[in-house]
Amino acid sequence: MRQIITYDTTLRDGSQGEGIAYSLMDKIRIAEKLDELGVAFIEGGWPGSNPKDAQFFAKMAKKNLNRSVIVAFGSTRRPDIAASKDRNLQELIASKAKVVTIFGKSWLYHVKDVLRTTPEENLKMIGDSVSFLKANGVTVFYDAEHFFDGYKDNPAYALECLVTAQEAGANCLILCDTNGGTLPGQISAIVRELKTKLRVRLGIHCHNDAGVAVASSIAAVEAGCDMVQGTMNGYGERCGNADLIPIIANLQLKLGMRCIPPENLKKLSAASYFVSEISNVRHMSNQPYVGDSAFAHKGGVHINAVMKATDSYEHIQPEAVGNKRRILLSELGGKSSILLMAKDMNLDLTKDDPKTRKAHALLQSLEMKGYHFEAAEASFELILKRALSGVKEFFSLQNFRVVVNKEKNRKVTTEAIIKIKVNDKIEHTAADGDGPVNALDTALRKALEAFYPSLKEMRLSDYKVRVLDDKPGTAARVRVLVQSQDGRNSWNTIGVSENIIEASWQALLDSIEYKLLKDGEKKRPLYRHSGKHNLDRTR
Repeated sequence: MRQIITYDTTLRDGSQGEGIAYSLMDKIRIAEKLDELGVAFIEGGWPGSNPKDAQFFAKMAKKNLNRSVIVAFGSTRRPDIAASKDRNLQELIASKAKVVTIFGKSWLYHVKDVLRTTPEENLKMIGDSVSFLKANGVTVFYDAEHFFDGYKDNPAYALECLVTAQEAGANCLILCDTNGGTLPGQISAIVRELKTKLRVRLGIHCHNDAGVAVASSIAAVEAGCDMVQGTMNGYGERCGNADLIPIIANLQLKLGMRCIPPENLKKLSAASYFVSEISNVRHMSNQPYVGDSAFAHKGGVHINAVMKATDSYEHIQPEAVGNKRRILLSELGGKSSILLMAKDMNLDLTKDDPKTRKAHALLQSLEMKGYHFEAAEASFELILKRALSGVKEFFSLQNFRVVVNKEKNRKVTTEAIIKIKVNDKIEHTAADGDGPVNALDTALRKALEAFYPSLKEMRLSDYKVRVLDDKPGTAARVRVLVQSQDGRNSWNTIGVSENIIEASWQALLDSIEYKLLKDGEKKRPLYRHSGKHNLDRTR
């Protein structure tokens, strides 16, 4: 089986997409998810361009990833300066990344009119930069920017740029369709020509401006490229980058090549949803392989055929990529995810168990309301335990009130007043905060810390809001994602409501209950099984 090297650039190229901005914690979480998926290389960013990327490399240097290698990105040295004196190259070395990717010009048009240097100096910049990095003990990948445009314009010079990087010691030469306008057939033909003229590995990096980035990437691999670069969900500047999700699925399922461990293919859907949530971008329902609609069937003819033979209207089994079949008229979904989660929680369930059916109905009801649990695994676990085995009650809410006060020429102030019952004792407290959610979080934990001291080590580390349907305007339903951590672990919870405070409360409540549940501080039952499904998560 031919091995293809997967290289993800979501944290750098993907972050350049309109509307996407990753915090330091976002970048770390995405990197960990990509490592779990089995991506070979993760481009973490440009350490010489901003403090956040420098912090990312410092943090990741202390983490032990299982499969992935973190890559630092930068450019060749500037014109007319020694490589050892170039600040960008110095920052790449200082990042302590074992692998560095640098880009350089391959198109004479860019060399002369954008870089404003000579063709000879550009070649020296490429060679000097690669040699300097190799001398400092790092693996070097060379991104030949605008390569295909450059090759079509002047094939001899574009090839000379690659040869220069090769002779300087580059470990892989990545051919970039930076403007995204080259068609798959053209890319395939050029890659085949280059394979006869170069001795090091070739990679492909495509943008999607012509809508063919995935097809071009696959064509390049079939023509001889051993590395394929892309971003999760195709995020990136302008029309985006090649989407690594269908690239991996197509190469592995259709062409028999190995991109990630075979057992990890079923994680593709979860990874795709996870990155979309962290990116605060609505997941595309029609995204190939992993979208909600990828295996959805509507209409009598299709449904009738699929119920008899699934491959009559499906090119693969949806479970192969972690997705599921959806029958839109009758909404008959599978229970495999519930059974798998129950097994992880040591709950003995079978497909025909009435508890499984109740849990399945509960999750379907919540999904209809806008809940999505791929990036909120703690809420998912709590909901299943409430439905299947019961969860102990740690406290009960009596009421809360949030007051936002704004006076002319003065800063907005926020206060949360909360009343809860713990062990039949009423706690009534208040706290100020930087906004309603922070005030609620502070007041709730202030009331509980005397009973549950471990909450002192817990803090809210991230908060995201997504409008689920923009048609009602300010009355639209929103989804709130909260990330919490306690110094050892981090976990994610979710809330959905037309009221942003209510949705935030649900997520905060789940976050605290999950912490207490994991700490083993259990009091009395909160939910028990009955004939009804308790969908009220506000309590």
